[in-house]
Amino acid sequence: MTHSAIVLAGSRPGRDAFAASFGTDLKALIPVGGEPMVRRPVRALLASGSIGKVLVLSQAPDRLAAVLPEDPRLSVGRSDGTIAETLLTLIDSGEVEWPLLVTTGDHALLEPAMIDEFCNAASDSDVALGVVERATLMQRFPGAKRTWIKFRGGACTGANLFALRSAEVAPAIELWRSAEQGRKKGWRVLMLFGPLILLGAGLRLLSLDQVLARVGRRLGLKVKAVRLSNPLAGIDVDKAADHALVTEILEGRA
Repeated sequence: MTHSAIVLAGSRPGRDAFAASFGTDLKALIPVGGEPMVRRPVRALLASGSIGKVLVLSQAPDRLAAVLPEDPRLSVGRSDGTIAETLLTLIDSGEVEWPLLVTTGDHALLEPAMIDEFCNAASDSDVALGVVERATLMQRFPGAKRTWIKFRGGACTGANLFALRSAEVAPAIELWRSAEQGRKKGWRVLMLFGPLILLGAGLRLLSLDQVLARVGRRLGLKVKAVRLSNPLAGIDVDKAADHALVTEILEGRA
């Protein structure tokens, strides 16, 4: 099954001090490995056999288009204020070619093999989210600082990969919109799913799969986590320490 890919490469409101430290006002244009960061995930998507078209969304589409590779499958558009609003606008437009794979412009270590693994595993779900288990990532990068959400059986971090099967996933995106302000606080996200799920996860009585199964029943969708085998899938570039780690990885020093 071929997915249409959405690369979210917008900026948060206000001045981005991280981007400014590299002489730009756009995080997607921060140099990584000698090139604008956004080029790296876009190139991986174009090289994957699981991806058909690629759409990059930003508040400054012309500036991003100027640094992206030329490919007839690639287009650039303008994003809305938040991730969820952007996705809901796309769904409402009726121009989406399903299924969708959604990733981010700061996923600098994304590789075609990760994309293929994720898309294949996500094919039997309405909504899938990529994760990397802490044991997998810590074994290779014990000093990496990530946002961990703990469940029965272990903790995981997001891999900035999401699969959406059809327009029926709109309720899940609405819930995502409610969670966006707390996306770096795991308990705030879980709280949106109800006190029993929050308590079960908080006390580690529920596994990640059990939590998502309950969330799916509430939404009337099949929601699953895809555990990715490559620890690099769990590393994005969101702060200076991430940039240093990614640079070390690309240079073979990590």
